[in-house]
Amino acid sequence: VEFKQKINTVTGSVLLDVRTPEELQKGYLKGALNFDFKSPQFNILIEGLDKEKPYLVYCASGVRSGKAADIMREKGFREVYTLEGGLNAWKGEGFGIDTLTTQ
Repeated sequence: VEFKQKINTVTGSVLLDVRTPEELQKGYLKGALNFDFKSPQFNILIEGLDKEKPYLVYCASGVRSGKAADIMREKGFREVYTLEGGLNAWKGEGFGIDTLTTQ
């Protein structure tokens, strides 16, 4: 619930999904960037982000997003929030997700 409020109230925030592309196929939060935490490119990708913006980071259960948030803070990101319990908890609260559509 707190994370959902932050999505709606933290001005200029960026949603960051740190799950794998395979997990992304099963659903995501609308408007999220996807930087796979397990990818060797993860550290390089986050270097390109604006460290002044607030980031709302999530994964499936909260473990990877917590680790990603720690790395981001170490690299100088000022405002990083995580979704406690991850997308599983989000869905458990009854909040919806978007899915990829194929044509």
